[in-house]
Amino acid sequence: MAKLKTGRHTSAIKAQRQAERRTSRNKGLIKAVRLSTKTAQASVKNKDGKADENFKKASSSIDKAAKKGVIHWKTAARKKSRLAKKVNAAK
Repeated sequence: MAKLKTGRHTSAIKAQRQAERRTSRNKGLIKAVRLSTKTAQASVKNKDGKADENFKKASSSIDKAAKKGVIHWKTAARKKSRLAKKVNAAK
């Protein structure tokens, strides 16, 4: 690919495209983590029987985000630990 007349390097343009793709992918994973965590916390607060089930879903989404490098593995462990504490206290 030839250099553009605007003075921007082609490598910078490619890096920008890659960053946009990664950002959109990461936003989806982060949104899934936030949504599943909220659902689990709401089920604990409402004291319905789905707290364990929702905790498993939240834990799974947190692990997936950590595996892909979207969130740090220690952040993932902390989130899961705090959520597990809440679920166990509600029992």
